[in-house]
Amino acid sequence: MKFPQHADTALVLTGGGARAAYQVGVLRGIADMVPRNYSVPFPILCGTSAGAVNATSLACYASCFHLGVKKLEWVWKNFRTDQVYQSGYWQVWRHVLTRFARILQSEQASSGPSSLLNNQPLRQLLHKVYDFKRIDNNIHGGHLRAISVTASCYDDGKSVSFYQANDDIEPWFRAKRLGQRVSLNSEYLMASAAIPLVFPSVRIQRRYYGDGSVHQLAPLSPAVHLGARRILVIGVEQPKLDKPRQRQRHPRTAEIAGHLLDTIFADTLNSDVERLKRVNDTVDFLDKHKIAHPDLRHIDTMIINPSADFNAIARRHYERLPRAVRSLLRTLGVNADSDSSLMSYLLFEAEFCRELMDMGYRDARDRSHSLRQFLQLPGAHQQRSLTR
Repeated sequence: MKFPQHADTALVLTGGGARAAYQVGVLRGIADMVPRNYSVPFPILCGTSAGAVNATSLACYASCFHLGVKKLEWVWKNFRTDQVYQSGYWQVWRHVLTRFARILQSEQASSGPSSLLNNQPLRQLLHKVYDFKRIDNNIHGGHLRAISVTASCYDDGKSVSFYQANDDIEPWFRAKRLGQRVSLNSEYLMASAAIPLVFPSVRIQRRYYGDGSVHQLAPLSPAVHLGARRILVIGVEQPKLDKPRQRQRHPRTAEIAGHLLDTIFADTLNSDVERLKRVNDTVDFLDKHKIAHPDLRHIDTMIINPSADFNAIARRHYERLPRAVRSLLRTLGVNADSDSSLMSYLLFEAEFCRELMDMGYRDARDRSHSLRQFLQLPGAHQQRSLTR
């Protein structure tokens, strides 16, 4: 059944490796507010990195939001690391030594992508779980307006949003970013989720792509170009500490790597939200003075970020990582007591993912009133009346 929705409501799912399990918990909380057998309440879906994997799953089952969320839940609550990247002892160290040997070769002799881990199992999982033909069916059936998957091009440094949408949505070209119409498949997801240095780049149409968060200076841009006037963002930014810890030593390599990943996956979103607020203020000013603004529109945003520290949760589940991965991380300075964020990006183990999903579900329930109002879900009007 089609959701009595506005065609201009968008969902933006950011990147974050295993942290994206949190997004599934939030979606489960939203599903509790939506009647069964209804289509997705956000007909514009935009995802980057692991968020692109989640967004595409919703697009495949856009005609039934509850079913799409259940499919995602089943995958994440049963995850094992070896479903995402090779984690056997021989597999891990053979891959590392092979990549190290290539560094010693000349550029002409070296071949194959450079990466810390081999994520070929993820490609196999995507082929098994996703039926990409359903996306077109849902677009033609009116359940979905558009889905975009963003990746970073290593050849020219541009952020490319590969999208599948209604015929009325035109490609866009801006400074350092563009939108390109395609028929989505697993390779676009592999490219978007290729965390720099951790997973290998992916070749698409003679160009090489990596994680979409790297060059994504405007994470809300795809949703805006696809016609959104209301954007819900489910992020993975950790809560700020009241008192930052005073370091007694220089940060280790792994801590710096984790800091860089946190910056890539969170900081640009905050800047883009601030930019959008300034545009909204301008639009409101022009409206107040009855000045035409054909190229500007007011866009409402709502952001849900985790209420607890991913790193603290990851440390509790450190021993669940495969031995070979723990061994590799120790060479980088990561152990059970490490402050590095790196572990929380790579810990694709069911117990860790379930804890993040539970946190997301609680956060969605705690903000259920705001979510109903923002998404204009059934019952929002009655709930507003009761709170007056």
